[in-house]
Amino acid sequence: MYVSAIGKRIARSLRVVALLTPIFAAVSVACAQGVSQPSPSGISVEASEQVFATLCALDAAGFEADTTALAQMPGRLALRDQLVKMQGPTAEALRAFYRDHALASSGETLSRYITLALVVGPPPQFRFQVDKELLPPDVLAVEGFQELLVSFYREANLGAEWRRIEPEYNRAIARDQATLRRVVTVTNAYLRELLKPSPRTFTVYVEPLVGNRINFRNTGDHYAIVIGTGPQIPVGDIQHAYLHFMLDRLPLQYRQEVERKKELLQAAARAPQLPVPYRDDFLGFADECLIKAVELRLRRLSSQQLDGALAADDAAGFILVRPLVAQLGKFEKAEPAMSYYFPDLIAGVDVEAEQERLKRVTFAALETPPAAEQTDAQPAAEPATELDRLLAIGDQQIAARDAAGAAATFQQILLQYPNEPRARYGLAVASVLGRNIDRATDLFESLVARPANSQDSPVDSTILAWSHVYLGRIHDLESDRDEAVAEYRAALAVEGAPEAARAAAQQGAETAYKPPSRDSGGAPQKP
Repeated sequence: MYVSAIGKRIARSLRVVALLTPIFAAVSVACAQGVSQPSPSGISVEASEQVFATLCALDAAGFEADTTALAQMPGRLALRDQLVKMQGPTAEALRAFYRDHALASSGETLSRYITLALVVGPPPQFRFQVDKELLPPDVLAVEGFQELLVSFYREANLGAEWRRIEPEYNRAIARDQATLRRVVTVTNAYLRELLKPSPRTFTVYVEPLVGNRINFRNTGDHYAIVIGTGPQIPVGDIQHAYLHFMLDRLPLQYRQEVERKKELLQAAARAPQLPVPYRDDFLGFADECLIKAVELRLRRLSSQQLDGALAADDAAGFILVRPLVAQLGKFEKAEPAMSYYFPDLIAGVDVEAEQERLKRVTFAALETPPAAEQTDAQPAAEPATELDRLLAIGDQQIAARDAAGAAATFQQILLQYPNEPRARYGLAVASVLGRNIDRATDLFESLVARPANSQDSPVDSTILAWSHVYLGRIHDLESDRDEAVAEYRAALAVEGAPEAARAAAQQGAETAYKPPSRDSGGAPQKP
């Protein structure tokens, strides 16, 4: 059976990983003492004064933090109560800034500030550790907060407060170190990888006020996951982040081998639930599917449970998980570490066989949040109108890359609703698919040029940001780099733009756009 086979493989590999005991001991010492520098292995559990200071500023700004984890941290709870009542110019400026930059989701709002905290240096200056041009889109969206953080740190005397409260954080660190050590041991045993000292780092930061929200980021070779201090340790999220740390470099290292399977992305991109960033990023898509496949093997599922999980991944568009799980079965019987075996793993994926299999796969539709999750600020949606129905049909035609059908649908909508921005955007994307770049340009430009006080239907931030991104790509294809960069920067400046659009705009601002092979002038993005 699968369970016994994988159990024997891990047991045998653990004897090899036992050689790493001195490294794991170093991790434990670093955690227990609250040491901020990386351990010899580059893997650690820590508290971050930058994250602490950022959450303190958000306390004063009015962020609705999860305080349930503070029962065991009376010093931090008392400080929060004090910061909420803080008065003064900087506190008022923080509140105004937070209101102006708040998103509909408090989790997405917090994510931006956590990202900022992970790319700034230590107090009291909080200087950015990378050039401004390389800052993540999340950080650019809250540009100006860093200067407020410098002033607030000084006025609230957060240096002294951190030294007073740090022992409470260290107790939380000590609790989580065993979990991280277990994740590293089991994962590396399965991958047959030995940890060696290197510049790469993986850090679990503990911060009670993030609650159940998990924030995972990587900047170059530095991976970080920020977790709360509640009773349930998010082991699965830590393991997923650690697998990214271990596996992300392999698709890049073996780019040519991976891209030979790229035709499969055309099928995956038709799945409504597949996250937008993966629709034109096959390396990232393959990487995520590999991580999901390894997670399934590590969970020691029964055959029935494994079949159910693979069916769910297929329905969501992660169609490479199933063949990669099959190839991992062969890896488990081999000897080389994953870093050496990976080319054979990818070579084992039969594109033609998968294309034939996918003809029988039905992708799941986008899910609507259940009524129980809706708040007073987000009332239940009204029944779909005829306009909504037609827009959905057009979106489905775009997902199926039916340019002519989508164009006809959106043109029909515009006959009845001539100023509907969603239909105009859909027709623009359909024009990209149909290689009618002149019409696409005119439509995108009409969307970004619409005055804010127009009597027509407003253009929401998602459509506005993606329209700028598409115009940037069109200018890049016409070798008009200055105009392209201007459009990408305009997309980054759109308040409330989705993170996928910001990521695409940031990438475009850094590197001129080149359409993937077999693509139609840039993979369409559904806002």
